[in-house]
Amino acid sequence: MAQRAELEAQIAAVREEEVTNALEQIRQLVEEFDLHEEVQFTRARRGAPRGPGAGVARSPVAPKYRDPESGATWSGRGKPPKWIAGKDRTKFLID
Repeated sequence: MAQRAELEAQIAAVREEEVTNALEQIRQLVEEFDLHEEVQFTRARRGAPRGPGAGVARSPVAPKYRDPESGATWSGRGKPPKWIAGKDRTKFLID
């Protein structure tokens, strides 16, 4: 197990060095070909959202259903609340 941990540490160190070298080559190419407008470097945070629209603040979704007894509302997204779970949702639609 100790050998495995040591090998994994070596692999991680080599990979980190390769990534650093690759980024430096990319930066040199960007500078050489004046691609500053086309290429932007940012540091991605671990666990940061990725893909189209990622990181964009979204406005809350308007409620689609209302409980006539309590007045509670639900947007129709996520786990349904107990007052609507397993029931015909058309009765609870907000006009």
